[in-house]
Amino acid sequence: MENCFDIGIIGGGPAGYSAAIRASQRGLKVVLFEKSAMGGVCLNCGCIPTKTILHCSDLYKSFKKAEKFGINAAEIFCDYEKIFNRKNEVVQKLQKSLTKLVQSYGVKIIFEQAEILEADKIKACDDIYHCKNIILATGSKPANLKGLETDGKFVLNSDDILKLSEIPQNILIIGSGAIGTEWARIFAALDKKVTVIELESRLLPLADGDVSKRLERLFKKSGIKFYTGTKVENISTKSVILSDGQVLTPDIVLVAAGREPVLPQMSIKLDFDGKFVKVNENLQTNIPNIFAAGDVNGKMMLAHSAVHQATGIVDYISDGKNIHFDKTHVPSVIYGSPEIAWVGKTEEMLNGTDYKVSVFPVAALGKAMADDEIDGMLKVLSVEDKIAGAHIVCPEASSLIHQFALMIDNSLSTQEILKTIFAHPTYSEAVFEAVSGLEKMSLSLPPVK
Repeated sequence: MENCFDIGIIGGGPAGYSAAIRASQRGLKVVLFEKSAMGGVCLNCGCIPTKTILHCSDLYKSFKKAEKFGINAAEIFCDYEKIFNRKNEVVQKLQKSLTKLVQSYGVKIIFEQAEILEADKIKACDDIYHCKNIILATGSKPANLKGLETDGKFVLNSDDILKLSEIPQNILIIGSGAIGTEWARIFAALDKKVTVIELESRLLPLADGDVSKRLERLFKKSGIKFYTGTKVENISTKSVILSDGQVLTPDIVLVAAGREPVLPQMSIKLDFDGKFVKVNENLQTNIPNIFAAGDVNGKMMLAHSAVHQATGIVDYISDGKNIHFDKTHVPSVIYGSPEIAWVGKTEEMLNGTDYKVSVFPVAALGKAMADDEIDGMLKVLSVEDKIAGAHIVCPEASSLIHQFALMIDNSLSTQEILKTIFAHPTYSEAVFEAVSGLEKMSLSLPPVK
């Protein structure tokens, strides 16, 4: 039958399109349902548009100190409307190329709302599609938290902020996770007044404590005001009341805290873990032929995590290979200048364990001095001579962190790592120096006493 498929995928984001491509590579017949545009949150209202804007703000920030490098750039100014338009152009180009890429694998794409009628039947428009297996890859959306409800005008979420072609002067951000921190850096680089409110006792609460302390320094250096251990008690017209009684009057409020799953229409009954679809170690729901990948299962809300889960599901369906997914092995990256990244365990997680720690300051690198990028560090943790975690605040951290991900995944010992020759002058030398520091053998720091 024409409408019979090995796998039906609902959602065209990183999990969905990756599963579709991998399934085609495995020789499976695939149909993918996407109710709007290919790319999901990541491409349309997350990673890509945000990083496009952030790159422009970083470039503007760099030009402002050009004179230090002997470059006369006195007439530098920022045109945010052009940045906004460039963001849209990048997204549109990637949408088109992604759609063509998926179709090049013979995947049938249905641009309609999908409804699961039965464990093996999906309805779109008036057509029924019979699918031996179904993968839910429907993603997530900003949560509308009680007391922090958004109106798209004064109180905005991460989707709303991307629709602004003009940025006001005074912005309040609630939450200092990846979204809040990146937008704080964007606004500050564009010469806006920025205030960040964090409910937890420190900024970037999921990161290692030393990373949080370093981010505080970077915020202060950038003129970003922040409050930790602070709650927003009330938001009224053009004013925000904090738990310490202060009243702030920003032009807009960005709520950068909390996301919830987007669920498809369905006549079947799935089990849930809170708001998220409950899955087992192989990402199966309570209905064995229905799987959930990416944000919708709530395990880790990152695009690259979703890709890994989705391709793992396809390999499980086609070859019976169990899925390997360990949250601590997934790299996390906060973009901006300098970048922040980590993988593995934090020092707080290792409390009570016999471990070693090495912290290497970026300022000790010749490359960092040449680039005038000296405010950073690379921290490495090891247990029984194996890397347990790495935490980086440094230019190129988003690339450097994968060296440590490979070390952790392959259980490389310190001595095995140090056999590698690291080029000079590079930021990668910090990897060598930090790992060497675990044995008190750094070549760029004074002897440890």
